[in-house]
Amino acid sequence: MNRLLRSNEVLVAVTIVGLCLIVGISNPVFFTVGNIFDLMRSSIVMGIFAMGVLIVIVSGGIDVSFTAIAVFALYSTVRLLNAYAPEAPFWLAFVIAGAIGFGLGMINAFFIARFNLPTLIVTLGTMSMFHGFLLFAIGNTIVRDLPPSLTAFSRATLVQVQMERGVANLHPAIFFTAVIAVLVWLLMDFTMLGRGVYALGGARDAAERAGFNIRRIQYFIYGLVGLLSGFGGMIYGSLNRQANPQDIVGSELNVIAAVVLGGASLTGGRGTVIGSLLGVALVVIANNSLILIGVPSVWQRVVIGLIILVGTGVPAIQERRARRRTGGSASGPTQPLQAAPAAD
Repeated sequence: MNRLLRSNEVLVAVTIVGLCLIVGISNPVFFTVGNIFDLMRSSIVMGIFAMGVLIVIVSGGIDVSFTAIAVFALYSTVRLLNAYAPEAPFWLAFVIAGAIGFGLGMINAFFIARFNLPTLIVTLGTMSMFHGFLLFAIGNTIVRDLPPSLTAFSRATLVQVQMERGVANLHPAIFFTAVIAVLVWLLMDFTMLGRGVYALGGARDAAERAGFNIRRIQYFIYGLVGLLSGFGGMIYGSLNRQANPQDIVGSELNVIAAVVLGGASLTGGRGTVIGSLLGVALVVIANNSLILIGVPSVWQRVVIGLIILVGTGVPAIQERRARRRTGGSASGPTQPLQAAPAAD
């Protein structure tokens, strides 16, 4: 639990509180139940994507293809269900989308693990390949006629609060993000496989000497990212009540920025679930609330970029100063590297 109180997480939490106070004082609408529910709704899909991105970054890699996988899984699943099983339950849509996402993630894993190619180059290539194939071979028109089960899921309500104007609803899909976050936390902090992910990002050669099967870990990482991307894409389509093949792709940098803001090191070996969730909260609040204090939409990217630069630069400077004071080298993985009796 002491990792939950690392200085970077505290810094991000303080930044969130400060931003909320600034926006809330400038415009009291920010603190209304309806706006809070809207912020939570906007965090659902980004939070799911962030859990996959966290694992990749901790392992020392970069994946930019997860948005293309998400929209591929969403659009393909909706087309399949509309054509062959329009009355299928909503959980079947998530199973199909997860399976499609897992398969596409394993394509990434094959090139990365088998040929030891740079993760950024591989996922840049597969992002274009997946999205291009989707538009060319499967479809490029917006599907607004979703299966009835997905439409019913989009209308589901976990909490409903009567407002002066209308009703504020909290969607139960927030549970998907919460459950996935808990599972990723348990995986990364309490399993040998999680230790292998940290070890791979901290020092690959040392991880191999400790007995970790690097290829199997990489297959697991990118297969899991694909699975989570499929789930995230299906939730995104359900909440928006349409399957648009042009959606999602292009938002991957916001997710990566949120994870890095939360303390994950782009060089690998460091990152936490709570930090990533805090980073998601910061990016969502900045994206959705700056207009409430009169920041024009054309300047919002500038402000968000400054937040990202400060949020990632301050911890890096602090770490460099700490190394100079102690005379030590760059920090290794957050999890201690222990020899594994058998490869995971």
